Amino acid sequence: MNALTDQQLLRDYTERRSEEAFAKLVQRHVDHVYSAALRMVHDAHLAEDVTQSAFVALAQNARQLADHPVLSGWLHRTAQNLAVKTVRSDARRRTHEQEAAAMKGLLATEPDAVWEQIAPHLDAALGELSRADHDALTLRYFERKSAREMATILGTSDEAAQKRVSRAVERLREFLANRGVVVGGTGLAALLSANAVQSAPLGLSASIAASATLTGAVLHQATTIGITNALTMTTLQKIVITASVAVAVGTGVYEARQISLLRTQVETLRRQQEPFARQAEELHRQRDEALKRLAAADQENARLRRETAEIPKLRGEVTALRQTAREGAIAESTALAWAARITLLKQRVDQMPDKRIPEMDFLADKDWAAATRDADLTSDDGVRQAMSALRRAAKGNFLEAMLGAFKKYAAAANGGELPADPAQLAQALNANVGLLPSELTQLKPYFDLPVDETTLRRYQLLLHPGTLHDNLSDEIIFEIAPPVDDEYDTRYSIGLYSGGVGSVNLIADAVAAAAKGYAQANNGERPSEPAQIAPYLKQPLDPLLVQKYLSRLPADAAASNK
Repeated sequence: MNALTDQQLLRDYTERRSEEAFAKLVQRHVDHVYSAALRMVHDAHLAEDVTQSAFVALAQNARQLADHPVLSGWLHRTAQNLAVKTVRSDARRRTHEQEAAAMKGLLATEPDAVWEQIAPHLDAALGELSRADHDALTLRYFERKSAREMATILGTSDEAAQKRVSRAVERLREFLANRGVVVGGTGLAALLSANAVQSAPLGLSASIAASATLTGAVLHQATTIGITNALTMTTLQKIVITASVAVAVGTGVYEARQISLLRTQVETLRRQQEPFARQAEELHRQRDEALKRLAAADQENARLRRETAEIPKLRGEVTALRQTAREGAIAESTALAWAARITLLKQRVDQMPDKRIPEMDFLADKDWAAATRDADLTSDDGVRQAMSALRRAAKGNFLEAMLGAFKKYAAAANGGELPADPAQLAQALNANVGLLPSELTQLKPYFDLPVDETTLRRYQLLLHPGTLHDNLSDEIIFEIAPPVDDEYDTRYSIGLYSGGVGSVNLIADAVAAAAKGYAQANNGERPSEPAQIAPYLKQPLDPLLVQKYLSRLPADAAASNK
């Protein structure tokens, strides 16, 4: 049976209720479980209880653990959890003096100085490791397996198993270093080999095996209430069962009596220490109250510091609000002034109906605002320039709407959307003349806003099918309506992806042409008086206007026109 693995022994126990198999498991693992428990609870009797409880838990979970690869790791974690619970339940009943007295009577030997520093932290450190590192250290130093045996259990190579142990030892050393225990990796491995596992008290193995077997039988046959009672046995019941089984196997009687005697002594010491425990609780309460008062004072100080620090910030916010208020007042005043200028311009436009064009129905508020930005609305000339800006914006808005209508017309004729890429669109339009209107009045249904045919006839479509360039730079729509202002007007021409606008000033053109005629007739002499060019004007002009544009002619105009 020694050659059987832990998993085989567990299956033998769960399937045939083999007490011999479970006793073999206890014999294999009792030393390292007891050692771990002793390091954590610092009490031999409590360590025995933890060890016994760990193996009882093994008996209860044997079926689920039958395929667990590293049983020793599971036992160590279980013992660690049980030890934590045991220490917590005993913490209020034990004092430092009791622990010292118990340790003197129960510890058989003193560890060396380095091990004495490592032992209190070892199991906590093992608990912080990953499962793989924990299992590697358990197999190597608690079960004392060789690298080859570890490799067989873990399903890896000998070298990989040894490397895993080395990495786990290094991580364990780093954890201990963080706790102030400085030891080298080689030294730590040597100390683990020498001290990690101590022999459990005589008879404990047999007692545990019998107790676990009994628990297994109870669990197998009892009802739910019976199971609960078996799991929550009192310490006295454990002692009675352990002693009875030990008598049955011929061992453990003396140990059970010693345990009972020692527990009686511990209870006596506990009663003696109760007054000191109450005093300690009172001191703890007073300390906690003082800490609460200190924390409250710290919070109040922090609040005062925050409020003091916020004063400059609040001042800055007040200053910013004042500045915002001033800027708001200025902006409001500016907006009111601008609105008044727009109203004035609209009144002046109404007074000059001959300077309006139908496209002005497409003007937006922003266009009116832009026209008044730098305009001199106190003079007729300034108002005419502002109206020229309005007409220019109106034509731009109207032509943009016309382009949209043009593309909608082509898409409708095509039976669907046309390509967005200019080159592909040009290719489609050149290939299908039917996609293009023959006159602009055909676009009327495709405008988003109502448009009159009179407005459309102010423009002319000049299109040569099949000749559009790939970039659609061809200008195909031209403004043909005469200007409404001889000095301040514009003329537009656009394409699907191009456009242009030019200024129109019939007065300036007439003066320039007359000056040219005068220079040609007078050997390149430049005219300086309106009377000099009057014979060369095609129609009479106001002398003041003639003088205005004569002064603007370039100095070499006569020479260049000679």
